[in-house]
Amino acid sequence: MNQRSRLSLLVVQILIISLLTALFGRLFYLQIAAGPKYRNAALSIQSRDVIAPATRGLIVDAYGVPLALNKVGLAITIDRIALDKQPDKGVAVLQRVAQLLKLNYDDVYTNTRLCGELPKGERAGCWTGSRYQPIPITKEADPDIALQIVERSDQFPGVDAQPISIRNYPGIVGVNGAHVLGYVGPLTETDLTKGNGKQYFRSETIGKAGLEIQYDSFLRGTPGIRTVIVDRKEAITRESQNTKPIAGDHLITSLDARLQAVTEKALADAVKRGRANGYTSDSGAAVVMDVRTGRIIALASYPTYDPNAFEKGLTVQEASDLFSEKKSVPALNRALQGLFAPASTFKIVSTVAAAAAGYDLNGNYDCPSEVQIGNRAFQNYDSKNQGRMNLKKAIALSCDTVWYKIAFDEWLRDGGMRPKSSPNDYFFKAAQGFHIPEKVGIDLPSESTSRLADRAYKKSWFQQNKDFYCNYKTRATKAQQTPFLIQLAAENCTDGDKVRAGDAVNFSIGQGDTVVTPLKLTQMYAAIANSGTIWQATVGKAIVKTDGTVIKTIEPQKLGTLTAAPSTIKFLQGALREVVVNGTGRSVFAGFPIEVSAKTGTGQVFGRNANGSLKDDTSWFASFAPSNKPEYAVVLMVGQGGFGGATSGVSVRAIYDTIFGVKGNKIIPGAALFPNGKPPTALPKISPATKPKETP
Repeated sequence: MNQRSRLSLLVVQILIISLLTALFGRLFYLQIAAGPKYRNAALSIQSRDVIAPATRGLIVDAYGVPLALNKVGLAITIDRIALDKQPDKGVAVLQRVAQLLKLNYDDVYTNTRLCGELPKGERAGCWTGSRYQPIPITKEADPDIALQIVERSDQFPGVDAQPISIRNYPGIVGVNGAHVLGYVGPLTETDLTKGNGKQYFRSETIGKAGLEIQYDSFLRGTPGIRTVIVDRKEAITRESQNTKPIAGDHLITSLDARLQAVTEKALADAVKRGRANGYTSDSGAAVVMDVRTGRIIALASYPTYDPNAFEKGLTVQEASDLFSEKKSVPALNRALQGLFAPASTFKIVSTVAAAAAGYDLNGNYDCPSEVQIGNRAFQNYDSKNQGRMNLKKAIALSCDTVWYKIAFDEWLRDGGMRPKSSPNDYFFKAAQGFHIPEKVGIDLPSESTSRLADRAYKKSWFQQNKDFYCNYKTRATKAQQTPFLIQLAAENCTDGDKVRAGDAVNFSIGQGDTVVTPLKLTQMYAAIANSGTIWQATVGKAIVKTDGTVIKTIEPQKLGTLTAAPSTIKFLQGALREVVVNGTGRSVFAGFPIEVSAKTGTGQVFGRNANGSLKDDTSWFASFAPSNKPEYAVVLMVGQGGFGGATSGVSVRAIYDTIFGVKGNKIIPGAALFPNGKPPTALPKISPATKPKETP
C-alpha cells in the first residue's frame, strides 16, 4: 500500500470516528442531559390536568362587613368521560337532564362541550376546562331535583350533584355596589391571550370588573391541580400529582356599607326627582371622599345592575341591555368613566386664574345680563342683570358674565386670534394646577381621562377633524345640514386649531370642550377643602391572609399640591360657604346644623336624545363639610337632571344627614356615622357573618 492510499484510509477512519463520537454525544444528551425535559414533554402529551378552583377571598368594608363573599350552591354536573361511552354519546341523558331542570337542551349541550369541539361562532358558553373534571350545567339546583338525579343513576349515568362555591354579593343593608365591586366570570380565550404573565387555568373563574379584577391576583388564590395519565383511548391509567387549592386573600376597603347604601339610594332619588320635574334624568354618579387621605367611602353610578346575575347566567337580552343606549348603558361606571361639562362647579378654577392674573378677589365687578363677544351675546344663565357685586357673591349667585368679561379680557391680552409666542394662559394654567388632564389614579379599572380644552387640545382636535369640517356638505348627514352647523363647520375649517373668544369665555364657566369625570371633580373640591393637597383616590386599604396576617397595606398617595396661593384657597373656601348661606345652595341646606360649603352647576348639553328631544342640562352639586374643618367631599351629578341645587343638592344633603347623624335640622346624639370624626384606621377582623352597625 502506497503512502497516498494510507493517507486516504486514515481520513476515512477519522471521519467514521468523528461521526460515531457525534452520534454517541447526541444520544447522551437526549437520554441523560435532556432526559427529564423530554420525559416531561412526553408525559404532558398523555397527562390531563383537573383543576380544583380555590375559594375566592372576601371583599369587606372598613369595618369588616362582607360586600363580596362565597356561598354554597348545589351544582348538577356532567362527567364527559361517562357520557362519551354511551351509544349516542350521551344525547338522551342530556335531553332528560335539560327537561328535568327546565333548561334549553342546546344550551346544556354547548355548556358541556370543550371550546375546541365547537366552531368559532358557536362557542359562547362552552366549557373552558378539562373533560376529566365534572362540568357544572347549573350551580343552584333544587335539592329535590338533585336527589332525583342521584337516586336514578341508571337514567342519568355520568350526572351528579355536588356542592360548589358561588361568588355572592349579599347586599347587606341594601348595598348594590356593582360598579365598585365588579363581578366574576369564567376564563375566556381572550383572558388567556392577555394574561400579562399571569398563570391561568381554563376552568377558573376570575374577576371581570371593579375591585374583583383590580385585585384578582390576590383574591383568586391558587387552584389545586390533579394530574392524571391517560392512554391512547383516553382512559386514566394513574395519577401523577394532586395538590390542594390555597384560598385567596381578603381585600379590606375604605368603603362603609351603611354610607354606600345611602349614597346609592340618594343618587337614585335624585334621578327620580329630576324626572318628576320634567327632565329626562337618564343617569348619574355620586362620590364620597375623605379629603384628608383621598380614600373613597362611597361610590355609586346610575343605572346599575345585579352583580349576582353573572353567576346565575345572563340571557342574550340581559347581556345586550347592559350596553344598550336605550337603557342608558348600565355597565358604564359614570363616576370614573363618564365625561361631563363641569358647568359652574368649574368656577373654582376661574377664581384661581383671576387671582393669578392680578384681579382683586375682594373687589367689585359688574354682573350684567349679557356680555357682547364679537357678534355674539353671551348671557347669564337666567339672563338677569344682577348689578355690581364682589367675587364672593358672584360665586354664590353663580354669575356668569363676570367670568365672561375677565376671560375675554385675558384672551385679548394673550393676543386673541394671533396669540403671543408665550401667552400667559392663566385659565389653562389654573386648570392644569388642579391636574385635570391627569387621571385620579383610583384602584378601579378603566378610568377615563378628563379633557382640558387648552391650546394643545385645539391643535390635536383640528388635525383629527379638519377633513370632515372642510368637506362638511359632502360628509355630514342631512340632519346635520342646519344653517348653524354649516356655519360652525366653516369656522372650524378656517380656524379650528385656535382658541377663539367663544372658547375662552365658555371655558371660564365650565362649558365647551372641557369635560371631567365626577371622580375628578371630587378630587378638585377635596383639594380646596384640605388647603391644597391633591390625593390619589383609593378604595383598597389592605390585603390580608385568611389567618388575618397583613400582606399588603395600601397607603394614601399625594399626587401634588395646588399652585394657587394660600390666600386664594382661603378665599375660595369662604366663597363656597357663601353659596350655601346666601347663594344657589341656600334653600337646600336651610337650617342644616353642620356648615357645608358647595357649588351648584347646571351644564348645558348640545344634541338630541334618541327620541328627537333636545338634551336637558347636567345637574351638579359639588361640596365639602364641615366648612371650618373639612373632612368629606361629596359630589353628585345627574345626567339631563336640570338645575344643580334642585335635583342633586337635595340628595347630597341626604348623604350628609347620614354622615353627621342629622335628622331634620337636629344632630342626633350618637347617630354620626363616624363618632370621632374619622373613618376607622385600624383593620377589622374578617368574618363572613360580620354585620354593620345600624344606620342612623
